[in-house]
Parts: sequence; structure tokens; C-alpha cells
Amino acid sequence: MLTLERARELNDSQVKEYHLVIHARNVMYAMGAMADYFGEDREHWMAVGYLHDYDYEKYPEEHLLHTEKELLAEGVDAADVRAILSHGWGICTDVKPETNMEKSLFTVDELTGIIQACARMRPQGITDLEVKSFMKKFKDKKFAAKCDRDLIIKGCEMLGMEVPEVARICIEGMKPHAADIDLLGTEH
Repeated sequence: MLTLERARELNDSQVKEYHLVIHARNVMYAMGAMADYFGEDREHWMAVGYLHDYDYEKYPEEHLLHTEKELLAEGVDAADVRAILSHGWGICTDVKPETNMEKSLFTVDELTGIIQACARMRPQGITDLEVKSFMKKFKDKKFAAKCDRDLIIKGCEMLGMEVPEVARICIEGMKPHAADIDLLGTEH
């Protein structure tokens, strides 16, 4: 099973761009919160979340095409590699999310982008972000327009959950790590 230490080692060897590192952390913390919700192994889910964009910096136009072979060769468990591949379902892979971990990763990858954008606009960053404020921005298709809302909705449906519920879990999971994800806001 993939450990957080090993995920950091692997990802940090490939991912150097600041915004991609922050994104990996956002997804990592959101995945930890989702693991808690489902009663699963928090560190394991965080590790998979942190490693999910392993090949993106080097191969943005071929995202996830340079992941499976490379991670398997590094000793990453096939189930964890499958979970990572599944977050690109319908975009750049045909690996459909089946497990709660896979469905969560598929969903929070995009969802954390909108959470981050919301938090960046607030004086207190993510520390006082509420679901109600998030949902206003979520409904505004011009806000964080590159984040695929239909994909988030599809992911939530696969999880059998509503968008506000998943957003709440992710926001609360990210709040304690506001400094690490550069979302403390301007008043701290």
C-alpha cells in the first residue's frame, strides 16, 4: 500500500511548479477528509491524492499516459495506480472510477480548484469559508471557469452524495492546513 512518505518522494521528484504542488496538497487534504468520511485509511487516501498528477508537469498534453508503467516500476500497488488513472475518466483515460477512493479522487480533483479559487478571494482565506459561500461561486459558471462543474456533479452522483456535502467535507479537511496550501488569506 502506498504510504504518504513514498507518494511525496515520487511526486516531488517530478512536480516542481508551485501551482501543481499546491494542487497536489489540496487534493491530498481533501482525500484525507473523504477517507475519514468513508471510514477508510486516511494516510493511504492522502498518498494517492498527492500522487494523482504525477506526470502532468512533464506531459500536460499526454496526462496519465506516462503514469501506469512508471509508477508500477516504482513499486506502487496496481490498485493505487488504477485509482490515479481513474481521475482522468472520460477526459484522458477510459478507467471508470469504481471504488469510493476512485470516485472521491475523480470528484475532488476539480472540486478543490473551485474551493481554492473561493478561498483566495477572501481576507481570511479558507479559514472561514462556508459551504454557502462556496455554492454561490459554484453556481457562477464564469467563476473558476476552467473547473468542470459537470464532472464534479457526476462524481458526487457516483458517490451518492450532493455537491454541498462533498464540498463541506473537503473544505473542512483543507482548513487545518491553510498555511501549507497557501490559503490563510491576506489578514494573517
